[in-house]
Amino acid sequence: MIKLIRPSLEWKEKALDYRQEHFDFGEKIINGSELLDKTEQYEVWLKSVTANADEKTVSKDWVATDTFFAVRETDCKIIGIIDLRHTLNDFLKDFGNCGYSVRPSERNKGYATEMLNQLKIVAKEANLDKLHLSVERSNDVSIKTIKKNGGIYLRSFEYEGEPADVYEIIL
Repeated sequence: MIKLIRPSLEWKEKALDYRQEHFDFGEKIINGSELLDKTEQYEVWLKSVTANADEKTVSKDWVATDTFFAVRETDCKIIGIIDLRHTLNDFLKDFGNCGYSVRPSERNKGYATEMLNQLKIVAKEANLDKLHLSVERSNDVSIKTIKKNGGIYLRSFEYEGEPADVYEIIL
């Protein structure tokens, strides 16, 4: 159905189309995109994502993070984006090990559940034994995605006045 693929220059046009669909839908934040929503030039974003995937070259403001496009195998369309943060610093303790998003026209088709399921395999291969994920309490769809992947409620917090919960997935 989908496969996780690391960003590269060959994905530029499809990635920009993916980003634009979020913007056209009124979404200014693309979760899991490692700032694709904030970076004007794809090449600049790609350089950052590539550097941040390696412990030796990760930005001092980040933790080592793998970022993947979720690509539908039948038509090579970018359906979503997901990242895996290998460690949690003080800033990330509430946000967790991964973020993800699905393009608006492809939601409610099970893609996020499959993306997270595949990321669990990547996390195991990276020697992680659990994942922490945060979700705004109002995001029922993402809560279901996390629970379908074995997520168990850990604790609550507030971010920008919005109640949110942290879930743990044991790998």
